[in-house]
Amino acid sequence: MSPSELRAFALTAAIGFAGALLAILISFPAPYLIGPAIAVTLASLAGLRLAVPQNVRNVCFVIVGVSMGTTVTPEVIVAARTWPMSFVMVLVTMTVLLFTSSTLLQRLFGYDRVTSLLASSPGHLSYVLSLAAETRCDVRTVSIAQSVRVLALTIITPIIVTVLDLVDSGTILAVPVMSLPVLIGSLVAAVALGALFLRLRLPAALLLGGVFVSIATHVTGFASGAVPNWLLIPTYVILGALIGTRFSGVSLAEVKKAAIAGAVATVAVTFIAVATAFGVSHMLDIPLDAALIAFAPGGLETMSAMAVMLDANPTYVGAHHVLRLLFLSALMPLALARAVRQR
Repeated sequence: MSPSELRAFALTAAIGFAGALLAILISFPAPYLIGPAIAVTLASLAGLRLAVPQNVRNVCFVIVGVSMGTTVTPEVIVAARTWPMSFVMVLVTMTVLLFTSSTLLQRLFGYDRVTSLLASSPGHLSYVLSLAAETRCDVRTVSIAQSVRVLALTIITPIIVTVLDLVDSGTILAVPVMSLPVLIGSLVAAVALGALFLRLRLPAALLLGGVFVSIATHVTGFASGAVPNWLLIPTYVILGALIGTRFSGVSLAEVKKAAIAGAVATVAVTFIAVATAFGVSHMLDIPLDAALIAFAPGGLETMSAMAVMLDANPTYVGAHHVLRLLFLSALMPLALARAVRQR
């Protein structure tokens, strides 16, 4: 990490922690995640050069992955027999969200088909931006609209959960926690498995590595307990700050139209996702807080961290968001190919 990168990260972290502290003081829901996201976003739009190094991001993803699997027990596996229909609903919902949002962006804002599809993808930001760089589209609009989606859903989802009084947002994780040797061993194994997944080009590879290792050790009884808060809290703050850095270097003029378009699309997809979550919760007897976070088309790592932080069945949430990304990995190239042919 160069000195300039280190300074940018130090400033980003400082603003993120300040945002978290302010969010705690005003009793904002999920303060360790949302406070930094808002604070760093405002600082980025003000012109500050902010960034989170790739290595730091990777460490955070591994930690969140390990934390996601800590609640998996044999009882949870038995309960998972009720999830297949919920998984089907994820696939249906993501398809509806994609094409509804894309149609709105085309008809209301005049964007072309390819730009609209990429700006409307309900997740998988890094993958979507890679596709955008390889196609003829407005990459800036795609980036801004997608960032608005992630930021808005990071803020909206826990507010909905809190307003409905579904969970105590002040609770982060319950004791007991993993012993230090088990925690270190789990993190090392997660990095190794994540590296393998990277070679296989799986989405969210490092997070998946943590999930798989944690589930395997907890469901077999080899390990027990949660990731300690002294490690999770800084991780949440950095993840929140990471969301805000996506607005770094973007002028207000560039943001305006794409931000409005992203906001309109986000409202539409949020309404559909919330309606679906209510239906799934009612039909399959899934806790409503878990269903809301599982069907929210936000970032995988962010939504997974939120599920852990709000104690909203992280295994259920994580499984649905991983499935969403895998599905989008296959759906987006097909949808783009069709859009290019129709130009």
